Amino acid sequence: MGIFLKLSWFFKEQKKSYLLGVLYLLLVAVLNIIPPRIIGSVVDSIQQHQLTIQKLIFFLTALTLVGIGQYLFRYFWRSYIWGSAALLEKTIRTRLVTHFAAMDETFYQKYRIGDLMAHATNDITAVQQVAGVGILTFADSIITGISTIIAMMFFVNWRLTLIAIIPLPLLAVLSRILGNIIHSAYDKAQSEFSTINNKTQESILGIKVIKALGQEQEDINDFGAHVDEVIRANRRANFLDSLFDPVTSLIIGLAYVATIVLGGYFVINNTISIGQLISFISYIGILIWPMFAIGRLFNIIELGSASYDRIQLLLSERSKITEAFNPVTKAPQGNVNYEIGKFKYPDSDEIALQQIKFKIKNGQTLGIVGKTGAGKSTILKLLLRQFDSYDGSIKVDNVDIRDYKLDVYLPSIGYVPQNSILFSTTIFENIRFAKPNASTAEVENAAFIADLHDDILKLPDGYQTQVGEQGISLSGGQKQRLAIARALILNPEILILDDSLSAVDAKTENHILRRVKRLRADKTTIIVASRLSSVMSAQEIIVIKDGRIAQRGTHKSLINEKGWYEQTYEMQQLEQQMEGGDK
Repeated sequence: MGIFLKLSWFFKEQKKSYLLGVLYLLLVAVLNIIPPRIIGSVVDSIQQHQLTIQKLIFFLTALTLVGIGQYLFRYFWRSYIWGSAALLEKTIRTRLVTHFAAMDETFYQKYRIGDLMAHATNDITAVQQVAGVGILTFADSIITGISTIIAMMFFVNWRLTLIAIIPLPLLAVLSRILGNIIHSAYDKAQSEFSTINNKTQESILGIKVIKALGQEQEDINDFGAHVDEVIRANRRANFLDSLFDPVTSLIIGLAYVATIVLGGYFVINNTISIGQLISFISYIGILIWPMFAIGRLFNIIELGSASYDRIQLLLSERSKITEAFNPVTKAPQGNVNYEIGKFKYPDSDEIALQQIKFKIKNGQTLGIVGKTGAGKSTILKLLLRQFDSYDGSIKVDNVDIRDYKLDVYLPSIGYVPQNSILFSTTIFENIRFAKPNASTAEVENAAFIADLHDDILKLPDGYQTQVGEQGISLSGGQKQRLAIARALILNPEILILDDSLSAVDAKTENHILRRVKRLRADKTTIIVASRLSSVMSAQEIIVIKDGRIAQRGTHKSLINEKGWYEQTYEMQQLEQQMEGGDK
């Protein structure tokens, strides 16, 4: 019952709702013992030839009123108990999603996205079951069980009651034992079902690659193997589940046998009437549910407790990105002073950055280039406050970025990664995602600067075209330009383009950069690029090698300096000439 203690904070908040729900459950249980009593009275009246029209009307009216009362009381307890359980689900889900939004990159390196989704769906549902079905089962089994046994003892015969209920506790015990085994089997079935879901998603997302490489049949065979595993797991679960009803029926049958044998003896000896025996048998039918529910309750409690512990483990995680005690709330401008002495990623002994120093003033552009894995993106991660533990400082407007309020600092940056996430909605809504109240003119202007406006107008529905999941209906270059437009619509103080022009051709790249430069004449721009043509007009270019600055200067000075930049520029120029010759 530990889960009830763990959720005591919620039960205290919703004390009134749960008390009213249990009260209505009690009223339903009280009304529930009336129909068997009435049926027994009708049988006795028939047996004694004393049933009149008036009596029959009275009995039927009483049954009707009891039915109406039960309907109303059931409606009220459902409203209070189910409604409170739904509120718990909403509360925990909101806490969890809010927590996810506040966590840092280290958290997402530790936990897989699939696991986090499972915690935010299946585990929350299991906890909600405790607050709904668990409370219902716990309260109703006690109330119904006690009220029915009392009715059996007082309305019929206490000795017959004791004999009849002896087999019923076996139902609770076997429900518990079989329930655990069945639960494990269904867990396995659900796990296999999740696996086949993952396989289906993977195959659909990678269908272009699968077809291009001619691996359709291999993928189908792999899918078939997963389906076979699902079938095997479900067969075992269904087999075990099929054992449950026969065992239940056997135990219930023992209770009925004991009732008929001893009850018949009592009827013969005029200890009870036939009507009382029929009422007693009806009461046994009512009593089956509480006995069955006890076994079910254990499963709900165990599953809910384990799920709640997993959720609490996630909520106990703390982001290493924290705000200062008295944070700066004034929005920063674009003057950046970046001075990092040394930085290592958490749980790593390798130095990722060392002696990285540069300054950028409003209206200037900084280019960052280097080989893959040199440390370019790491520089940006620190500027974006994805990590705060480093030797040195990063200042914007002479204020350490760790002293800014996060909700003030981060919105001042427009960040465009190489592979941007697009949402399954229209192009229009994707562009104005960060500024939901942006006008049509603002959206179209941002698209124009990103050289996407004309492409959009050629689409069947223009700006109202659905981009599909992960922007599947757009080309790689269109996705990148849409992400650039989404950042530009904010008109951020600092714009970061992290190799976000890699999928566009040189001519389109040139159009975009010229427009961005004209638009952002008084704001800061940082461009990380593999293609050196992206940074040629930058006021300063730094070349990163093994986490250090290997070269720095303008494009003109760097191509006249022997080193990586000059070699890479010549190679890219040669490639461009060869591509032009091929055309």
